[in-house]
Amino acid sequence: MNKQTEPFLLDASTARESTPQVGVSRPHESAHLHVAGTATYTDDIPELAGTLHAALGMSTRAHARIRAISLDKVRAAPGVVDVLTAADIPAVNDCGPILHDDPILAKDVVHFIGQPIFVVVASSHDDARRAARRAEIEYEDLPPILSPEAAHAAGSYVLPPMHLRRGEPQTHIDAAAHRDAGSIRLGGQEQFYLEGQIAYAAPRENDGMHVWCSTQHPTEMQHAVAHMLGWHAHQVLVECRRMGGGFGGKESQSAMFACCAALAAWKLLCPVKLRPDRDDDMMITGKRHDFNFDFEVGHDDDGRIEGVRVEMVSRAGFSADLSGPVMTRAICHFDNAYWLPNVQIDGYCGRTNTQSNTAFRGFGGPQGAFAVEYILDNVARNVGKDSLAVRRANFYGKTERNVTPYGQTVEDNVIHELIDELVASSEYQARRDATRAFNATSPILKKGIAITPVKFGISFNVAHFNQAGALVHVYNDGSVLVNHGGTEMGQGLNTKVAMIVAHELGIRMERVRVTATDTSKVANTSATAASTGADLNGKAAQDAARQIRERLTAFVARKAGVEADTVCFGDDLVVAGELRMDFGDLARESYVARVQLWSDGFYVTPKLYWDQSKLQGRPFYYYAYGAACSEVIVDTLTGEWKLLRADALHDAGKSLNPAIDIGQVEGAFIQGMGWLTTEELWWNKDGKLMTHAPSTYKIPTVNDCPEDFHVRLFQNRNVEDSIHRSKAVGEPPLLLPFSVFFAIRDAIAAVGDYRINPPLRAPATSEAILDAVEAVQAMRAAQPVPAAEATEAAAQAV
Repeated sequence: MNKQTEPFLLDASTARESTPQVGVSRPHESAHLHVAGTATYTDDIPELAGTLHAALGMSTRAHARIRAISLDKVRAAPGVVDVLTAADIPAVNDCGPILHDDPILAKDVVHFIGQPIFVVVASSHDDARRAARRAEIEYEDLPPILSPEAAHAAGSYVLPPMHLRRGEPQTHIDAAAHRDAGSIRLGGQEQFYLEGQIAYAAPRENDGMHVWCSTQHPTEMQHAVAHMLGWHAHQVLVECRRMGGGFGGKESQSAMFACCAALAAWKLLCPVKLRPDRDDDMMITGKRHDFNFDFEVGHDDDGRIEGVRVEMVSRAGFSADLSGPVMTRAICHFDNAYWLPNVQIDGYCGRTNTQSNTAFRGFGGPQGAFAVEYILDNVARNVGKDSLAVRRANFYGKTERNVTPYGQTVEDNVIHELIDELVASSEYQARRDATRAFNATSPILKKGIAITPVKFGISFNVAHFNQAGALVHVYNDGSVLVNHGGTEMGQGLNTKVAMIVAHELGIRMERVRVTATDTSKVANTSATAASTGADLNGKAAQDAARQIRERLTAFVARKAGVEADTVCFGDDLVVAGELRMDFGDLARESYVARVQLWSDGFYVTPKLYWDQSKLQGRPFYYYAYGAACSEVIVDTLTGEWKLLRADALHDAGKSLNPAIDIGQVEGAFIQGMGWLTTEELWWNKDGKLMTHAPSTYKIPTVNDCPEDFHVRLFQNRNVEDSIHRSKAVGEPPLLLPFSVFFAIRDAIAAVGDYRINPPLRAPATSEAILDAVEAVQAMRAAQPVPAAEATEAAAQAV
């Protein structure tokens, strides 16, 4: 046998490993289409004959009763075909993902400025938008609640409060050598996907509806439309080829747009497209939850936490949406990478007359972890130690001090080794010394540096969401078509699934094509969220491909007269004894022999259980780890700052595609940095969101990226049986830029000789930085001067 076939003398799995299709860097499967501008998004679908366009009429009051509404001028506007209100909805006027508290169209009472009241359908997009502004609505204003603080004070919540306690936190706080207490203000964040919300609905025969929708959750859109129309799920087909970004904003909140488009299509019996303007999109849709934290902590001389208590209050908005699961995840990530022996966490989802906040990359995890990082940053300054030393002192252990407050044992802890590697590669200690030396001689410009860790749990909070299905078809020319329940939003999910299927069948990736997500092909799908896309759908697709390979193996073994375990697949070839076949030839012969060449696959994440009433269990299959080191320079006169260098080391397990995973880490880092520094949401005194366009809401640009940006993947292998032992990489790296915020705080602390904890709020805008600088200066001036410093100052004066 020649050299080409030598790998096939090994077993089948080893043969596939000799020409692996996973674990290697490959370009995104649609990259060439993105670059050429030929990738089809929902708005690019060729419009069907007779397509009309919809726009939404929105509330101009934060909280009011609708006393009268006149839509005559709207109907009389040029191009208008019809105007629809809640009265036109034939069944259920609700699109809430969990509770039935979120009307598709407001009827009697409006709950925030921007809430949709009616739908205008016109011959063009512009005609519909212009007409929507002509409505005459008489309101009776009701008292609004416009902040989470006000909601908490009024006891106004969308869900019952949540409480988690371990040990005796207050007793240990009171008995500790050192105590600290305070408040933390953490802002929200707009998803700012490049492709806005959009839905395109077309009636089909025999009471059917086809909805193309930019959504992370096609099944939920199917349910929402079916419930609104009073139909069965099988009458509604939802399809999504790709999204131009989602970040959680298209998990539940695409439902209102899908429902409005479908309502108009059903009523007028023609295709209808609804694509809101960016301003309208931002006025209507929810964001990342902003949080207020009140904390109290007790610790020893080395900064080890002995007891901690935190109260979390989030801005839920007017309806529950996903605020409950977000708060649950925030509570379950307050520990981050740290052992907290005595802890009390109280979570409150404040009902406010603002947009209903929703999923956003990290889903509460970043908010919860931010609080403990802020507390530890304070503790380090209180005891006069490097914050990294204090963080290390509180890390989870390997075999002890390794049970989370919610009862899960941390079995895969690599944070110690990961931090050691990052400290060395980033030259942290030398650079920290250099920033101190620089600050000693620089009265205006101050440098700061910080390292922060990440431990992020992977799985949905709700156990039954952790399942996925897939279909794999092998055609008789050897080409392969895959459909799965996940959605592609630019993160490379389809690329990874294609690689997994190609690897399982021993063929080149070029033979594999992944089709649009479609509820008529794979039913009852979970949202592509919680960083589970590749974990769930990759396993399901692998399962389907494995079944096909086993059938092909049995056919080849019979044909060659060999044992099945000697049949080898790899590099587009199949070898069995002296028989050697191209995969395409095998597919043709198998078809003629009536071998089934398609299969369905299914996967359920094991080991998960959760008691929501007690906030106890194992909500996560495994943890992803990471850490980042950031260095900044701050102008204490203007509040301007610049990220000089960032080093990120992230645990992606045995990466399926290192190029895509590194891209995900880079993108998450910059997005998280924007959340914590420049992206400020601001509502005026009337409850109107004033930062509702690119002109008033500042996301990071290329100029905000550091010139020195080092991103690497930590060499690791998942201890759990995830897909090829990889780990999720969507949400966890969003926590890496905590290091940027705390580097800024470190720079501000230099103004007070590192003895004062700067009261820096997030986002750390230039205004927030100046406020913190002035506060530190005032506190320093009010402090008594130590005797040694007073003597030295007097000597210098003489």
